[in-house]
Amino acid sequence: MRQGATMPTVSERPAAWAGLYAAQVERAQVMTVVPGQADAQIAVDHLGALRVVTLRCGETMIKRTERDIGYVAERAYTFILLVRGQASFNHYGHQIVLQPGDFTAYDNAAPYRLTLREGSELIMLRGPVSVVKEHLPMPDFFCGRRLGADQSLASTAAAMLVTLVRQLGEGLSPECRDRAARHMMAMIAGSYVAAYDASISTSSIMAGRHWKVKLFIEQHLRDPELTPSLVAERLKISSRYLRMIFAANAETPSAYILRRRLEECASRLGDPRWRGHSITEIAFGWGFNSAPHFTRSFRDRFDVSPRHYRQQKLEEADLAASLSIRAKRCDGAGTVFAAVAA
Repeated sequence: MRQGATMPTVSERPAAWAGLYAAQVERAQVMTVVPGQADAQIAVDHLGALRVVTLRCGETMIKRTERDIGYVAERAYTFILLVRGQASFNHYGHQIVLQPGDFTAYDNAAPYRLTLREGSELIMLRGPVSVVKEHLPMPDFFCGRRLGADQSLASTAAAMLVTLVRQLGEGLSPECRDRAARHMMAMIAGSYVAAYDASISTSSIMAGRHWKVKLFIEQHLRDPELTPSLVAERLKISSRYLRMIFAANAETPSAYILRRRLEECASRLGDPRWRGHSITEIAFGWGFNSAPHFTRSFRDRFDVSPRHYRQQKLEEADLAASLSIRAKRCDGAGTVFAAVAA
């Protein structure tokens, strides 16, 4: 085991997996897609002021909520590189799918949901706000966005990070780690800027306001009293200026709040772990206070009623879980047969 690193393994103990993630990465809810099964490894090391986390696991959902955020000791930004497998990520109002070689980023002061498929591996590179902003002055703009493996310098940055993590295992001096951290951050920042140059050419002041507003909304999304006027009041800006901030993305503040609430409700409705909760309970838990209004809004967005959406998604989840369990049993039987034959 390398210096400054840990490689604990969790197998068949979801609760231990959740505790491991909280201890090594950050406080969050960790749930295995197939209940009762967990298989994970986490390695942690340091690269100058940066923290490097390598995570390998089966089908898992990692969700950081408003309650978890209350335990933040230091605000930081984290860059995620998916090395293998497939993942979906929800953060700052963005919903993306990650393939091997793709990057994304997140702010640990905002909620997120990361869903990993079977056999996934990823690398997290976390830095304090001051360190990240030395290389990327507006990191909030990139949070929740996908930097594809085929975009700009992303493939070079990915290869560099994978190689660097391997070299950490072989041992690097503190001086080499500091230099490598600066070069790595410069490469990732350059990749993002080159890929999103046209999108960030607007007023930096307006863009900064936009992400502060989004962060406030994400942190208060469950509050039924959350309205554009409350957002404007709390952030000490005018309602007109708030509308201007969202106009650049062709979405009104109220439409953004409604969309995000519906997305979170849809996520719960399709999650087998929420079978015991009624549709109304889920809707009211995400700021709705009228069941008819929720049903109409949900149908407008997803072209299906909440009840039928839930039925379809749960049937799909049950089928996927059944196939996964069957595949594991077949693998186990094959292993036993091979051992007997040997």
